[in-house]
Amino acid sequence: MPRPRVYVARRLPEVALERLRAAADVAVWETDEVPPPREVLLRQAAGADGLISLLTDPIDGALLDAAPRLRVVSNYAVGFDNIDVAAATARGVVVTNTPGVLTETVADFAMALMLATARRLVEADRYTRAGQWKSWMPMLLLGPDVHHATLGLVGLGRIGAAVARRARGFAMTVLYHDVVRREDLEAELGLGYVPLEDLLRRADFVSIHTPLLPETRHLIGAAQFALMKPTAILINTARGPIVDQRALYEALRTGRIAGAGLDVFEIEPVAADEPLLRLDNVVVAPHIASASVETRTQMALMAVDNLLAALDGRRPPNLVNPEVWDRRRT
Repeated sequence: MPRPRVYVARRLPEVALERLRAAADVAVWETDEVPPPREVLLRQAAGADGLISLLTDPIDGALLDAAPRLRVVSNYAVGFDNIDVAAATARGVVVTNTPGVLTETVADFAMALMLATARRLVEADRYTRAGQWKSWMPMLLLGPDVHHATLGLVGLGRIGAAVARRARGFAMTVLYHDVVRREDLEAELGLGYVPLEDLLRRADFVSIHTPLLPETRHLIGAAQFALMKPTAILINTARGPIVDQRALYEALRTGRIAGAGLDVFEIEPVAADEPLLRLDNVVVAPHIASASVETRTQMALMAVDNLLAALDGRRPPNLVNPEVWDRRRT
């Protein structure tokens, strides 16, 4: 039997690529700075049995139609809003993702953004490096405490719950809103379930952990910022389009809210002239919440294992569209 052909849309940790090369003929997009151009992705997918994609790679009906051999798309991410799952399902293409493995690392980073934004750490770094520090001053770079503050979680999936566990170590009061109420976690972690509007009014920190869906796009916009405390800080490690970025800029510029810590943006990479980047009360990062050595390696291995299972006729561990697999079995 000929070896399957696999295209990998970005360099992965070598241990994962070695595992993949042992079972398949592999082509890799080697340029880290930019994703493969559309024409390259189309050309490579056309001859591939399997594809490892990133959130930056749009996998739509047109690409799937250009790839008659394609059997599986393994997304190197928990989210899969870059993939037209319905189109893949209609064409019998398995879609997989990498859930669970990055939960704790992303939760760490959400707390890091919360602390850095509240305590003005990036401002302090710039201030010190610029030689502006002349004396110890009682009023220099004051920010709010994180400990004993009220944290509002928008979404209580795996990552939201992990952030809640960390917040207990800071003696925070934790509120949450989700379309699914988790009374088990309320009891375990001492959480309060409230409507979104109440959460926004009461929280000192609002941390977003909901997936990007049609109903969550611009879930947080001008009307929501108007409900928040002027001392409140927004944290987003989920997906950029959940927040109306223009409305966020206005809320920060006018002092409607105090600050924001952002790992994600509506359009990525964020443009150099993005107005948010000119504000001192924003801490920004280039979508690196899962970027620990251990987690990115485990994500890559999981993506490879998902793909190889599907190509080998075994049910992948992390199916996004199980109906495709069930249909194959009947």
